[in-house]
Amino acid sequence: MRKLFTAALAGLSLSASVSLAFAADDKKVVIAYQTGSTPYFVGIANGEIAKKTGWDIEFRRFNSGADIFAAIASGAVQIGDVGSSPYAAAVSKGLDVKGFYISSVSRDGEALVVRPEIASPKDLKGKKLAAAPVSTDHYQLLAVLKQEGIAEKDAQVIAIPQPEIVAAWKRGDIDGAFVWDPALSELKKNGKVLLTAGEVADRGAPTFSALVATGEFAKEHPEFLTQYVQQVDGYFTSFANDKAAWGPDSENIKLIAGLQGGTPADHAERIKTTVVPPLAEQLSDKWLGGGENSGVAKILKDTAGFLKEQRKITAVKDNYGSFVDPQYAAAAKVSN
Repeated sequence: MRKLFTAALAGLSLSASVSLAFAADDKKVVIAYQTGSTPYFVGIANGEIAKKTGWDIEFRRFNSGADIFAAIASGAVQIGDVGSSPYAAAVSKGLDVKGFYISSVSRDGEALVVRPEIASPKDLKGKKLAAAPVSTDHYQLLAVLKQEGIAEKDAQVIAIPQPEIVAAWKRGDIDGAFVWDPALSELKKNGKVLLTAGEVADRGAPTFSALVATGEFAKEHPEFLTQYVQQVDGYFTSFANDKAAWGPDSENIKLIAGLQGGTPADHAERIKTTVVPPLAEQLSDKWLGGGENSGVAKILKDTAGFLKEQRKITAVKDNYGSFVDPQYAAAAKVSN
């Protein structure tokens, strides 16, 4: 497992002085997103985000945050929706990105699913477990083992992409996995949820997902990031205030299903687990505000410390405030 984790991180090893390349056209950008059910995916599916910002946006789907950071490091992607664990790993390795919007707080949308005979977290000893490499789920799975006093050598943890996790589960090769949808729904068909991401967070290992942009792109195109926050947040606001517009028969959910695959009924159920702080709360010290004392910076540092302890990264920075920038969300709030 350590070799797999290290290999996933290898692509992120860049010096802090490296300048990341992005599209020469000032009105063109490549944005990465992941699998799952999220309100702003509607704007990807119907083209509204690109239309309303006036930019030529190429949206690319990835299976994990680690894959997204590898693409960012290569210069192929300028903006991505990533989890806090790969975020912490990437910036600890020297990648210059700025987190500018909280796109989800992990609660019921991610979970550790196990075989029915596993009664408690203590029963994970000796079991074969899986999670996507360098993901928030991987981080939380390792955190659960540590919380239970189970040494890494006493539980076989394999880091593989979610499609491979589903295949391994169906073959009976693994006893459990920490996953998000659509893998979560697949494993729950004949497995049971042992712990949700929210419960693991309450036990001391919180996670989140954020929109991040390369430092270079953020510096040169602040107006676009402001517009992008406005558009993304608009979908989350609609979801929070008008649940009827997000039912299985709604146009919104049909668009997400068309983009991501699966049935509208499945996505309508999955999207219920969405938890996103309101913009005003995101600007507080709880999340983006406060520099090195911001909630995001603190979680990144704590996560990096855990990853170093687990020998997944080699160094932890003194503070992570420089990788968080609330100015674009603040400008979006003023505009709204």
